[in-house]
Amino acid sequence: MDIERLLRDLSVLQEGHFLLNSGLHSKYYFEKFRILENPESASKLCSIIAGQFKDKEFDWVVGPTTGGIIIAFEVARQLKKWAGFAEEREGKRIVGRGFDIRNKNVLIVDDVMTTGKSLLETIGAVKEKGGTVIGVAVLIDRCSVQLPFQYFATYRKPVENFDPRTCPLCKEGVPLNKLGG
Repeated sequence: MDIERLLRDLSVLQEGHFLLNSGLHSKYYFEKFRILENPESASKLCSIIAGQFKDKEFDWVVGPTTGGIIIAFEVARQLKKWAGFAEEREGKRIVGRGFDIRNKNVLIVDDVMTTGKSLLETIGAVKEKGGTVIGVAVLIDRCSVQLPFQYFATYRKPVENFDPRTCPLCKEGVPLNKLGG
C-alpha cells in the first residue's frame, strides 16, 4: 500500500504554509480527522500496526483522547484485545473509567505524533495505573521522537516547524492557513 498516496488522496497530508496549534508555522499539515472519518482507510492503517504487534504478549491497547481512542479500539478489535484510553482530567492524563490494566501488558497507540507529549503522558498514566507498556505505535510520525519502547509508525515524515518571526514561508509571501478548527 502506498501510504503517502493514501494520505494525500484523503487530504490528510497537505502542503502549503500552515499555522499550527503551537503557534509555529509548517510547510506540511496532517489533518488526522480525514483518516478517522473514513473507517475503511483507518482500518487498513490500523491493520499495519496490528501486524507489527500480533506476536507480542499484551492484554490492552490504550490511546490518548481524542483520536487515539479510535486507533486503540480498531487495533484492539483486530487483535482481539481490550481497548481503553487515557483522558485529561484536572490537567493530568489518567487511565480511568474502570479500565483494569493493573499488572497487564499494554500497547499504546495514537494517530499523529507531533511532539510526543500525549504519548509520553499516556505512558505515564498507564504506568501509574499499574500497567506495563510493551510498545508504542502511531499512524503518522511527523517528528521522529525517540521512545524507550518498541516503536512503530505506519508513516514517517519528519517535518520542520518554524518560529513565525523567522519563517522562510512568510518571507517568501506564501499565504498562511489556519486549519484544524
